[in-house]
Amino acid sequence: MIRGWGAFACALVAATVPSGAMARQDIRLETQMFVERVHIDINGRPRRVLASADRIAPGDQLILVVNWRNEGSQPVRGLAVTNPIPRGMRLAVSDPNVEVSIDGGQRWGRLQDQWLPTPLGGTRRAVPADITHVRWMMPDDISPGESGRLSYRATVR
Repeated sequence: MIRGWGAFACALVAATVPSGAMARQDIRLETQMFVERVHIDINGRPRRVLASADRIAPGDQLILVVNWRNEGSQPVRGLAVTNPIPRGMRLAVSDPNVEVSIDGGQRWGRLQDQWLPTPLGGTRRAVPADITHVRWMMPDDISPGESGRLSYRATVR
């Protein structure tokens, strides 16, 4: 079991970044991390519950939630919310609106459109273990006071 994961969570919160000068001033971001546990209820049925991610182990399913809010007095346009994916995690890409990077945030796209060079000079399709960053591009203006939530799943390796 891994302890001290709270320090990682703090680093992840600090690394969640809105893009654009105005966005940095007006958009508040808060990242939360939970581990999904399966418990057997009184009737013997499995129930999925979210727990604090202060103790995790390889194979644990994490749920990361990014809450956002426009605290400014003007609409924010072109907001991109970016999160790094630490080496010890494998992202589960299920949201069609999410873009991923496999090169530290230099290039973005859908996972199935990403390719990496191989040691013998060829290329191979990227897999979830190759993802270094995840990004959401907000399609609309975000009005003053508007808020929302983005989430994604990852597995501890």
